[in-house]
Amino acid sequence: MSMIAVETQFGRLGVEETDGAITRLVWNGRNEDPTTPLLQEAAAQLTAYDQGRLDAFDLPYRVGGSEFQRRVCDLMFAIPLGETRTYGDIAKELGQPPQPVGQACGANPIPVIIPCHRVLSATGLGGFSGEGGVETKVALLRHERAAGLLI
Repeated sequence: MSMIAVETQFGRLGVEETDGAITRLVWNGRNEDPTTPLLQEAAAQLTAYDQGRLDAFDLPYRVGGSEFQRRVCDLMFAIPLGETRTYGDIAKELGQPPQPVGQACGANPIPVIIPCHRVLSATGLGGFSGEGGVETKVALLRHERAAGLLI
C-alpha cells in the first residue's frame, strides 16, 4: 500500500493504491513511498480534473465491503461529468430502497474519482462524507458545471 498527494482547489487529496488498484482517497493526504506508475497516473488525472481538462477518470479501483456497496460505487463511477443522479435513481436501478443507497454513497472510500458528489437526494443536495461536507460537494459540482440545478 502506498499513497501520493495532489494539491487541488478542493484540498490536498491523497490517493492510495493497494495491489494495483486505487482503494482510497482522503483529504490531507501525504506522499508515501513507493510511488508507483498507477499512483503517478492517478496524480496526473486528478491534476487534469482540477484544471478542468479531464471529463472521466480512467483508473482501476477496488472497493471493499459488500457486493451492494461495490454495485453502488460502480453506478456512481458511471455518472458522466456535469450530470447528477438521485439516490432514488440508483436505488431503482438496483431494485433497492434509497436509504441503503445513501449509506453506500456515504461509505464511498474513493470520493471525487468515484463521484458520489454527483448523487443528490430527491429534495436537495444530500450529504457528502469528504472534508468540508456539503460545501465541498457544491464546489465539485460547480467545477463540473453541474451547478445549474443548485442555483
